[in-house]
Amino acid sequence: MNFRTKNLSSAVRLALSLGVIAAGSSGVAFAQDNSATQQSNTSTQKSAQTLETVTVTGSHIRRVDVETSNPVITIDSEMIRASGKTTLGELVQQLPTVTGGNTNPQVNNAGGGGNTSVGLRGLGAQRTLVLINGKRVITPVGGVDINSIPVEMIERVEVLTDGASSVYGSDAIGGVVNFILKKDYQGATLTLNNGISDRGDGESRGYTFTFGQSSDKGSIMVGLDYNKTDAVLAGARKLTKNAVSLTSTANGGVGPKIGGSSIGPRGNLTVPAFDAMNNPTGLTPAQLGPLAGCGSASLNVGAAGTSVNDFHCFGNADRYNFATVNLIMTPQERSSIFVNGTYKLGDHVEAYVDGYHNKTRSAFQLAPGLLQTAQGLNVSADSFYNPFGNQAFPGQGTEFSQLGGNFNTRQVEAGNRSANIATTTDQLHTGLRGDFSVWSQDWNWDAGLGYGHIGQDTITGGLPNVASLNPGLGPSFLGGDGVVRCGTPGAVVANCTPFNIFNTNDPATIAALRAATSPALSNQRSIQRVYSVDLNGGLFNLPAGTVQLALGGSYRKEYTASTIDPVLSIDPITGTCALGSQCSSPLSGAYNVKEAYGELFVPILSDLPFAKSLNVTIGDRYSKFSTFGSTNNTKFAVEWRPFTDLLLRGTASEVFRAPTISDVFQAPLSDAPSLSSDPCDGITVASPACVGVPLNGTFVNRNVAQQQQTNGLLSGSQFSGLQLGPERGKSFDLGAVYSPSYIDGLSLSVDAWHVYLKDVITSIGAQQVLNLCAAGSDAFCPLIRRVQGGSQAGQIIQIVEPTGNLGRSDTAGVDFSGRYRLPQFDFGNFTLGLDATYLRYYNIDTAPGTAGNEKLKFAGKFGSFGSSLASACPTGGGVCLFPRWRGQGFVNWTMGNFDASWRMRYIGRFQIDEDLNTGVPLKYGATTYNDVSLGYNIAPINTRVDFGVNNLFDKQAPLLYADNTLNANTDPSNFDLLGRYFWARVTVKF
Repeated sequence: MNFRTKNLSSAVRLALSLGVIAAGSSGVAFAQDNSATQQSNTSTQKSAQTLETVTVTGSHIRRVDVETSNPVITIDSEMIRASGKTTLGELVQQLPTVTGGNTNPQVNNAGGGGNTSVGLRGLGAQRTLVLINGKRVITPVGGVDINSIPVEMIERVEVLTDGASSVYGSDAIGGVVNFILKKDYQGATLTLNNGISDRGDGESRGYTFTFGQSSDKGSIMVGLDYNKTDAVLAGARKLTKNAVSLTSTANGGVGPKIGGSSIGPRGNLTVPAFDAMNNPTGLTPAQLGPLAGCGSASLNVGAAGTSVNDFHCFGNADRYNFATVNLIMTPQERSSIFVNGTYKLGDHVEAYVDGYHNKTRSAFQLAPGLLQTAQGLNVSADSFYNPFGNQAFPGQGTEFSQLGGNFNTRQVEAGNRSANIATTTDQLHTGLRGDFSVWSQDWNWDAGLGYGHIGQDTITGGLPNVASLNPGLGPSFLGGDGVVRCGTPGAVVANCTPFNIFNTNDPATIAALRAATSPALSNQRSIQRVYSVDLNGGLFNLPAGTVQLALGGSYRKEYTASTIDPVLSIDPITGTCALGSQCSSPLSGAYNVKEAYGELFVPILSDLPFAKSLNVTIGDRYSKFSTFGSTNNTKFAVEWRPFTDLLLRGTASEVFRAPTISDVFQAPLSDAPSLSSDPCDGITVASPACVGVPLNGTFVNRNVAQQQQTNGLLSGSQFSGLQLGPERGKSFDLGAVYSPSYIDGLSLSVDAWHVYLKDVITSIGAQQVLNLCAAGSDAFCPLIRRVQGGSQAGQIIQIVEPTGNLGRSDTAGVDFSGRYRLPQFDFGNFTLGLDATYLRYYNIDTAPGTAGNEKLKFAGKFGSFGSSLASACPTGGGVCLFPRWRGQGFVNWTMGNFDASWRMRYIGRFQIDEDLNTGVPLKYGATTYNDVSLGYNIAPINTRVDFGVNNLFDKQAPLLYADNTLNANTDPSNFDLLGRYFWARVTVKF
């Protein structure tokens, strides 16, 4: 018996699918091959009449069919090559089934780690399972970085667009991304890559060397991979060089303005008399002089900041253009070593191993940091340099602190905020597998071990130590010798130098800020161990075929721990740390899960009128988690082929996602959410959401009014006191595949799908916390802290943004796919392809059954930063885009040693319901990107040359405005920011 094969009697079903395979690259179903090299059968002469059985992503049953009940999209090696990509992340992220906000190297303001996440169906990367050769890989706190997987290892990528918790367990809700490795590699290959934008920046370069050897005893493939991409500043592109917002014009319309943050280097401050509440302990309007009636004040250009008259009412000219120093391409440098091998220990047993070691260095850069009273900065009323202090107004001076005046400035002279991130990823799968026969039925088994380790070290820079600055901002006086000293006469504070924080251009202030700025080191480690046993084979024969069974069990343990530099360790009471922002907390936790599954394939009918074949698959998986208990999830799938050319399929699956370590154990992390509204503005009746707010109707939330971000604390469920369990739901798919025999090379498919989830595990945003508390959900009210009394009464000190089970998600749509291999012409062969996804709806009920429930509709929308949509968005990257239509098309041409490809990517129209600043709706048309490539094989010297241009027509991203998005005035998760990009590659085989 050949190793894992079946006789030609099953070939009929395979032949029905060959037209699909021949039709071209992405979007068709290929088989996942976890097997070793096929053995020869010396006892017979029928080796040409055997077919290798394989498992298709989404099932454990081994079959010769490649089109099954599982809707699978494939990115094959030809598409990978034609894209010119040196990493896989962007290529997978461009699939029409991937939507919502996902991180990638263009996303600077949400981590900037250079990683690329993939969230199928817009459900987020946390609900998309990543596999290598059908086996689970380690998932760090931030999600799997697709870019860490070496490209040269991969034969193809299979993307299952259906829920698969019954097959793979937790997280496989939106679907599965399965990276299939190359095998039977023979010889050596050297590849050199280079690329650059037509502006001369964003250069990428790299190389790959791969060596392989195959024989009757097994195979081995090893390789080295290196690639590096340079950073690109936002100031290098017209779209991104300025922070552009919409504003109301004098004639009642709206128009763009170049603005930015309301906190600039000349400061933004308020004193008690500025407030509508007019606290009587503050300065009088007469004492304020030119500042009387101001909402807030800023330093005059060139002024010393030593007198009230050195300030003016804050205006648009005082805003800080933070955009130009941000990045639209974060730098990345990756190096990998990888291996994939098998060795036959006997006729029916082999050992296998595959793994890789990847080192990634990445970075992000943000505008200079903020010094704020909200982040622990304290300026004494008795400071000699406080122009609103007791030196000028004895007994009436303003103290700037969380309970006094509000002081904000930007520490430009201390330099930009930045972080350098070094990530090491190790992934290994190894074990034994083989085959045997029982009662003339073939069986296969696999006993394996999976190990994953991720370590990440982060060096944070550009953040002055607030704790070291505060002594110099305390009480100080001018001595008789003309020297300003800390303390009071007769009680001088030693080793302390006072300085004027109101003027960040003062040399002494610059020196103090720079002296207080020092790097901080944090690190995180994650480990995963998986022990698994899998068994599959035939039970007995029916008239329609063989009933097959797959069984298996696994034990998985996850562990995560992190350490935080003391200067970044957050005080959960104040929400601050010594470095003022980007505060964090250590994380430590572990859990284990024991699982068992079964899957049964039953052929019902075969070779009958209107029933060329009818098959049913039933699956079940039991999981027991140490953290929350057990769960059981089932699957029922039908394949009906009424005649040879048409396959009808349907699947109904239960899905679930277990809470992760960070979901449960994450201690507070600093966040800067934006609020679009405060339910306490103008309130006159007491509310649990408004503790401390004056009830005279005059209250205005300053951060909302000035579009400033609020102090938030992201946390796990344990810190916030919320109970956390798994999220559960169902996934449905109903589709058809039509490959007409009368049109050779044509294949069409359509799949209607629907996914719903209950008790969704989510980070509950600040806006949601406010709204839920105000609507009567009392559990959220303790998470809101406001100033109690004084001039800042009612202003928000911090909002805890907890992880909890909140809401229900419903999403549905239709996938379309078509391939056509044209008849051969004298001028070459052509293959046409199109994939598209229509999003019918994506709805979220934030808190079903409660008064605080909001019904949010995402389809066709972009959720503005600070809006309810963005606050409830299930995806990452700081953006939340759900166009109705997404699509990809391609035309491939080959003739002799030449080949070429033209690829198109389509992002449909969408709208912003309300611009955050003006409240007007914004509508945007569709965006289409075009990529082309040309390749030539120089056969005499075993060399291939490829050249391509991505974004051929230099299509610009839509302007979404800085008041609606954190990054680059647009959505870097979905749109291209670099513009036209040239690339070239030379491949030499030895």
